Amino acid sequence: MPHLWDLIVVGAGPAGSAAALSALRVRPGATVLLLDRADFPRDKSCGDGIAPHVLDVLSRLGAEDLVADHRPVSRLTIGYPPGAGPAASGLMGRPARVVPRAVFDARLVAAACAAGAVLRRHTVRSLDVHPDRVVLDGALSARTVVAADGAGSTVRRRLGLPVNGPGHLAVAIRGYAPVRADLAGEQRITLGREDWPEYAWSFPVGDGRANVGYGAVLRGGRPLTRARLLGRLDELLPGVSRDAQSWRAHHLPLSSGRPRQPDGRVLLVGDALSLVNPMTGEGIYYAVLSGACAGAAAVRPVGRAGGRDGIAAPGGPGAAYRQNLRRRLGRHLRHTSVAAALARRPWVVDGALRGATHQPAAFDALVELGLGQGLLSPRALLATATGLRRG
Repeated sequence: MPHLWDLIVVGAGPAGSAAALSALRVRPGATVLLLDRADFPRDKSCGDGIAPHVLDVLSRLGAEDLVADHRPVSRLTIGYPPGAGPAASGLMGRPARVVPRAVFDARLVAAACAAGAVLRRHTVRSLDVHPDRVVLDGALSARTVVAADGAGSTVRRRLGLPVNGPGHLAVAIRGYAPVRADLAGEQRITLGREDWPEYAWSFPVGDGRANVGYGAVLRGGRPLTRARLLGRLDELLPGVSRDAQSWRAHHLPLSSGRPRQPDGRVLLVGDALSLVNPMTGEGIYYAVLSGACAGAAAVRPVGRAGGRDGIAAPGGPGAAYRQNLRRRLGRHLRHTSVAAALARRPWVVDGALRGATHQPAAFDALVELGLGQGLLSPRALLATATGLRRG
């Protein structure tokens, strides 16, 4: 094993595996070590929705057709229970897939290993940053470290970066249950008003099961117990959790409260950088995109003027990664933060749903804002205004 790795990735989920794939794509001879505290395949709490944007990134990394055996789901319905408020339904411009993380993550980490990464089971507990390297647990050294260790990132804590505060952290619970017959052909998101913002979901896996769950933004002084989460799920989508198994709960650090990526040799990706859509809770696209950007920055030498003379630029890989991520996601993240702030007012969401019901282009814009790189387009804003007038 190398005494000094080119890159060590802490966490081998979608963000970490994408970082490894990207690094080896940019520099095929790089030495890349993937660390994870679990063996694969392993389960992970998630809604399991794989947006087409995720597959676009993976295709560029050489991991195309990773989930081609899972049936696409084109129809999405989002809104309130019948009689409680408006709802919008339509065919997405490009279908999504629902792939259990036990399957998706195992395939992705296998692709990273096939490309040349080394996978090792290891739990990281300490981090020491030196001018020329980063040392983990006093024994593992790398020129650059990518932190893909999730919402409770040890690496983020060791860097002294604060966790997300109230209003910028959500909690969700999910399980697998026999799909309700009327929901077998669509992804359903049902909003509630009691613990606003909140929603329940049912996403069909395609094998007779559905990923079902409930999530809400945490507020100061408002505890959300397991019983409360499951109770709200049954109220918003009656019967979907019958005979459910494999319940798991998790926190979602929303991008509206993300820290600034620091300069230097430690790069934060995915949930470790609070890259979770504050409107929808979607995080896999952000995970693979940020991982791809970080992996490239980690192994690509940058000179003083952006060249490749091997002289470290001010800020090092951290600065290069931060700038690239800002180019790729910065405007979108600003728009989602504004949209999430507006969505704290239920009447605004009601107007957006009414507008999307009457204008398919507005529906497409809302889907893109929640799943990919969409913006608060004039069309969507006009449709929302029209919906408000209708209300």
